[in-house]
Amino acid sequence: MNSDRKTRYLLSGELACITGVSTDTLRHYERMRVLPAPRRTPAGYRQYPHEAVDQVRLVRRAMSLGFSLEELSQILAVRDRGGVPCRHVQALALQKLTNLDRQIDDLVALRGHLQEIVAEWKTRLDIIPTGQPARLLESLILPPSGDDKQT
Repeated sequence: MNSDRKTRYLLSGELACITGVSTDTLRHYERMRVLPAPRRTPAGYRQYPHEAVDQVRLVRRAMSLGFSLEELSQILAVRDRGGVPCRHVQALALQKLTNLDRQIDDLVALRGHLQEIVAEWKTRLDIIPTGQPARLLESLILPPSGDDKQT
């Protein structure tokens, strides 16, 4: 008995269901070379080995950390050729962490600015009679108080 008869392959729909992605996503992963092309039945159906489950999960988790499919494709190609991309992976992760820290700083600044605007709008609404326009959005056209200094 050959090993193919002992091995139970997964069809696209089964792999998609197990991993929580669509069959279109699986095909996209194949095109991007982050998922090896599966074997085919005589009728053309894709048959994935069980290892594909872990591969899809690896790709999904890496993407959730900010790795792109293109980056993963390059990394996995190096690994599949016997290379050791670990330091490159670590450097990419460090770069993503630095970018994330910058985004967090920007979001904290935006939050502070929005808190100021909301407070200013509350003050404006408190003095304007109900039913009268406060022109809150129009106030965004003008520079915030204190920022309108002439240079």
